[in-house]
Amino acid sequence: MTDADAVRRVALALPRTYERQVRGRWKLKVKQIVYCAFSRDEQDIGFGFPKAERDGLIASDPETFFLPPTSDLRYQWVCAHLDRIDDDEMRELVTDAWRMCVPKMLHELPELPAPAAEVWNLVEQQEWGELRPLLHPYVRYDDGRAAVRGRSRLLAHLRDVPTPRPPAAVEVRDGQLYRWIGGGRVGGD
Repeated sequence: MTDADAVRRVALALPRTYERQVRGRWKLKVKQIVYCAFSRDEQDIGFGFPKAERDGLIASDPETFFLPPTSDLRYQWVCAHLDRIDDDEMRELVTDAWRMCVPKMLHELPELPAPAAEVWNLVEQQEWGELRPLLHPYVRYDDGRAAVRGRSRLLAHLRDVPTPRPPAAVEVRDGQLYRWIGGGRVGGD
C-alpha cells in the first residue's frame, strides 16, 4: 500500500508541480490549482477527479474512496484512504489529477521514459545547470524546425529560442536523454 511520501515522489516529478502548506495541510499544486491534498495526519488524500465519474469510483470500492466534505462537493474532487491504495493505482490517480490542470501538450510526458519529464521541466524553468547532467554528451534534438547535436550546442540552442513543446518521443542511454524527437515550439504551427 502507499503513503504520503510516495504520493509526493510521484507528484513532484510531474512538470509545474510544487507543494505548499495551506491552513496546516500539505497541497500539491500547478499554479494556483490544487490537484492533490493530504489530510492533516497524511493518512487520507483528496485529488482531482471528474464529477461525472466520482460516484462510480466510490461505488467500485467504498472502503477506499469517499466523498469530500459537503462544502467541497461542488469541485471535481474525491478522497481516498492511502493505506488502501497500491502504488500503481496511486500513480494513475495522481497523474490523472495533474492532467486536469495542465495544458494538453504536457499530458503524455509522464508516459515517456525518465528523465524526459524532468528534462522538459528544467528547460521550461531555464535551469541550465541542473539540466546539463541529464543530457547525454551526444544528445540529438529535432523539434521539426531545428536539428541540434551535442549537449553544449543543445543547451546554447535552448537558451536562444522560446521553450519548445515537450518531446513526442525520446531515447535514453545511461540514464541520460540521448534523443529528443518532435514536439515543435509552443505557439508554433
